[in-house]
Amino acid sequence: MPSLEGTCGAGGRGQLSAPRLRAGTPERAGLDPVELGHLVGEVHALTAGERPWAAGAVVLAGRGPLIAVAEAAGWAVRYASYDPQTDTGVELPPAARVPATVDTPFDLASLTKLFTSVAAVQQIERGTLGMDARVGYYLPEFVGAAAYGVTVRQLLTHTSGLRPELPLYDCRDDRARLALLRAEAPTADPGTYRYSDLNMLLLQAVLERVTGRTLDVLVHDGITRPLGMTATAFGPCPGAAATEDQRRPWAKTDRGMLRGVVHDENAWALGGVAGHAGLFSTAPDLAVFCRALLCGGSYGPARILGPDFVELLFTPPGLGFALDQPWFMGELAGRGAAGHTGFTGTSLVLDPATDTFLILLANTVHPRRRPPNSAPRAALATHLARSVI
Repeated sequence: MPSLEGTCGAGGRGQLSAPRLRAGTPERAGLDPVELGHLVGEVHALTAGERPWAAGAVVLAGRGPLIAVAEAAGWAVRYASYDPQTDTGVELPPAARVPATVDTPFDLASLTKLFTSVAAVQQIERGTLGMDARVGYYLPEFVGAAAYGVTVRQLLTHTSGLRPELPLYDCRDDRARLALLRAEAPTADPGTYRYSDLNMLLLQAVLERVTGRTLDVLVHDGITRPLGMTATAFGPCPGAAATEDQRRPWAKTDRGMLRGVVHDENAWALGGVAGHAGLFSTAPDLAVFCRALLCGGSYGPARILGPDFVELLFTPPGLGFALDQPWFMGELAGRGAAGHTGFTGTSLVLDPATDTFLILLANTVHPRRRPPNSAPRAALATHLARSVI
């Protein structure tokens, strides 16, 4: 295998300054160019035709400090609206469409949960948050979770027993939304795995209580600013790829064609800053996030976590991160790969075993949401896995 100069391998322990990302060839990164060529071809195929998997997509893949693939396909904005009578998008004139580029920001949807989780582990590292402390200790007014002894660890591992979501978007005001969250009790026994946006909303409330700062400030000051991720922030983001013509009955609110404002209805109801959704970012920015985690929490001179705490994030069952999930990681799964997906069409996978990472940003919900299909995510990850020389 070619030498990956500057690589920090699986963990990056002891490095004072982790090498920064740079463009490189597949061969120099120790990746098979033919297999990566198949990956690029599939991304273009996913955005082609009258009913594509996504209107637009950006894929970025790398190994060590080298970015071997950075490709955009399709349209950041293709449709003016959705026509339920014909079940098709109403296409904009060609001159009015906006092509996707590698630097197009996308609504990250549930990839936001990864940043909330890192922000939580930062507080655990500093000793201001207890992993096994009860939520009620920090938030006694959240009587539903407090009565069942829900812990911070259970929020991070989706084992609190809380239901997947609440209709916060139907509440009349912020006070009513907060009252609903405070009263919500687990509907399954704590300790039972049940993926829930509410876990990250409660975690957000805990973080804001123990730090005295809002989540957007915690993410900016603790993650994006030190890493130089200048294109990553909670919305609004006017230049972002469009998402959905959001109308009932297929959606939960009537907001029309969305661009640059958060797609998730609950995150929107909460003002755009939420523990489970709300961040916008670009593929190059997310590559820095991946690189920092693969390097034990460091990127260049910045350190956002110590290596032991990055390892904690990736210790089964994972804190915020999903581990070894073939349904979206393909053949990268099986040796400790970590990542997440987002409802809007996003996904992120990093594999410490091979020091590789894969980012897919897409607007699969443009012009309207459809049943989720992660087969393309898994196929792209498999191409990256098979490319490792």
